[in-house]
Amino acid sequence: MSKLLRNILVMLLLLTVITGVIYPLAVTGVAQLLFPKQANGSLVEKDGKAVGSSLIGQSFTEPKYFWGRPSATTPMANNGASSTPSNLGPTNPALVDAVKQRIDALHTADPGNTAPVPADLVTASGSGLDPEITPAAAQYQLARVARVRGMSEADVQKLVAAATSGRQLGVLGEPRVNVLQVNLALDAQQKR
Repeated sequence: MSKLLRNILVMLLLLTVITGVIYPLAVTGVAQLLFPKQANGSLVEKDGKAVGSSLIGQSFTEPKYFWGRPSATTPMANNGASSTPSNLGPTNPALVDAVKQRIDALHTADPGNTAPVPADLVTASGSGLDPEITPAAAQYQLARVARVRGMSEADVQKLVAAATSGRQLGVLGEPRVNVLQVNLALDAQQKR
């Protein structure tokens, strides 16, 4: 019995060291060598300080900025430690009310905009952390951002185009605009 118990403890210790120490260190080392930006959170820096991640949405509410998708995370928006969808179905009154409030906020920020509101501006993504919007959502907001910033729509459109990524490998996913990237470009443009 004691020999069996000793073998069990040795195997437990050995597997703990392999799977709990050696393997994580090896994976971390390979990630740091091959993908250092991604392994460190894909952080976006401004003036030498981290201001966000290209993988996690940011909350922008000022009219001078493009707004991202609503976040379903709690207790605060875009909480990376609480990635979750809202789990509200399309007929749920709570979702309907939330969407109406978001549409009202968009209309309040840009009362003259009569275009249909793109769905991604009023509904959260599956993770609740989506950092990107569709090009249609960016176009919906373009006139407001240009007007509030005193920029031409053509200049803002160029910045949106620079922040737009196409389909991966030409066929996967949809074109998308990184909200943090375009907002940082707008701020940089205005500093000039």
